[in-house]
Amino acid sequence: MTGKKIKGNLFDAPEGYYLVHCISGDYALGAGIAKQFDRIFDMRSRLLQYYPIPKTQKFANVGKALLVFNVFNLVTKDRYYNKPTYDSLKKTLVDMKRQCIQRDIKKLAMPLIGCGLDRLEWSNVRKIICKVFNDTDIDILIYIL
Repeated sequence: MTGKKIKGNLFDAPEGYYLVHCISGDYALGAGIAKQFDRIFDMRSRLLQYYPIPKTQKFANVGKALLVFNVFNLVTKDRYYNKPTYDSLKKTLVDMKRQCIQRDIKKLAMPLIGCGLDRLEWSNVRKIICKVFNDTDIDILIYIL
């Protein structure tokens, strides 16, 4: 794994990079960067189309990395008003790593995932990312504003 912090807008990542962000399992996408993903990619509709929530449930896919186009949606919590745990974030990262290896994806770009509205500490999140991706040749760009 290689990693680099870049000051700038995640949506300006170079071509060929898969974008990464965190969402809730109810696909609310109503605040933070998730709202921007919804506006740009119509992400909520796409998620409901490709990864429907069963009618008997209010949320789905916690712990999964849901790939839509070139975007990994990391489902780190069940409802939008809850907070993720480091364990739920790690599960999504492990799932994303599996998919990257399976699909030969070598480039990821993400914000300080889990650290904005979700309030996780970047130093801990960074350690988890490094531990999960350490044995890969995936290039990860971390965008900060």
